[in-house]
Amino acid sequence: MRLSALSRLVRLSLARERKGAFFSAFGVAVGVGALVFFVGLGLGVGRVIRERIFPTDARLVDVVPPAVSLGSLLGGGKLDNETVERLAALPGVEKVYRKMNVRVPAVSRYEGAFFGSRLRMGMEVLAVGVDPGLVEKDVQLGAFKDSGPDQPIPAVISTRLLEIYNKTFAPARKLPQLSPQMIVGFGFPVEFNRSYVAQAAPGPTTAAQAQVVGASDRGLLAGITIPLDTAIRLNKASGVDGETFTGVTLVAQDPSQVSRLVAAVKEMGLEIDDQERRLAENAGAAVTLTTSALALLSILICVLAAVNIAHALSASVRARAKEIGVMQAVGASRSDVRNIVLAEAGVVGLLGGATGTALALLLAFAINRLAARYLPDFPFKPDSFFSFPWPVVLGGVALGLVAALAGAYFPSRRAAATDPARTLAG
Repeated sequence: MRLSALSRLVRLSLARERKGAFFSAFGVAVGVGALVFFVGLGLGVGRVIRERIFPTDARLVDVVPPAVSLGSLLGGGKLDNETVERLAALPGVEKVYRKMNVRVPAVSRYEGAFFGSRLRMGMEVLAVGVDPGLVEKDVQLGAFKDSGPDQPIPAVISTRLLEIYNKTFAPARKLPQLSPQMIVGFGFPVEFNRSYVAQAAPGPTTAAQAQVVGASDRGLLAGITIPLDTAIRLNKASGVDGETFTGVTLVAQDPSQVSRLVAAVKEMGLEIDDQERRLAENAGAAVTLTTSALALLSILICVLAAVNIAHALSASVRARAKEIGVMQAVGASRSDVRNIVLAEAGVVGLLGGATGTALALLLAFAINRLAARYLPDFPFKPDSFFSFPWPVVLGGVALGLVAALAGAYFPSRRAAATDPARTLAG
């Protein structure tokens, strides 16, 4: 049968059974629309978790000394210069960045102008020193290095800390919101080996001025990131350990080599600090589980829509038995009859799948607009809660077609098996 004749017969049949076709397409649209909507929501939330809340680089491996181990009791398991050299020599390591916490407490007492407002505040400060290469791409002012005790300390702020400040701290205290560019050059006093709540080390207190030189995803979340040489100098000045490192960040040549690096690091008696990675994985798993449950419900709706199509087409085939018999009597083959029924279902499925997908996209657009207008700003609030890559959109339309054809399979076989002589005689 030619395509033009097939399309004409399908159009006439659907026009005659428009009510049944409408309800069949509606069922497909509900199932497909729900599936596309929830999958898009899950992908969007997952993207926010991976890219904004817990941004991770697949090539980074954070090495830390073991909390307690026999090796450390016997003098091993320490992150000293010798251990760093061994780590750098591991196969697959491209770069090595050392880290050292400032091992004494620190406070900042600030009083004065703060970007057009007046601020008076005292707070505890955490500081970690890192090799400049770890954050140098985010440094916007000067060089990220120790310039001596009489010069300001270059400090990098975490972009996530800035996000939390803008969305929670600033609105509550009527302070201005800040961008990474605005804070570059801002200075504030810091006193090392001094604390409001903890006991200080026996050494002297070191007063310094910190100057913000940039904001980075790799910065310390709850403190400031300073040059490694500065952290070493401050620790030695306070009489605490300035030789061993708090951590080492390894950059693998390729993400596929990370697992081998992790195994090699553990063989050296060291540990991997993957707390943020585990948090990201746990949050992602929760989102995936919820999305999967809702997607399963949507697929069940599609299955019910397929059953409804099967029921509607079975009734249609019974009602059109004589018509089918006449078609066969004038030369239509069994495959022609089967193709007519499948084509009717295919049109219903395509219309239902396309409509459901379009409605899901429109609903997501409306929710994003309402969220932007009525939801208050909160940390890491995304511009869009949804993500619809093209495989999801095309997959929704294809699912509607598959569901309809699956429902039409048995009715089409029944229609093709019609005996024209018996049907016309009866």
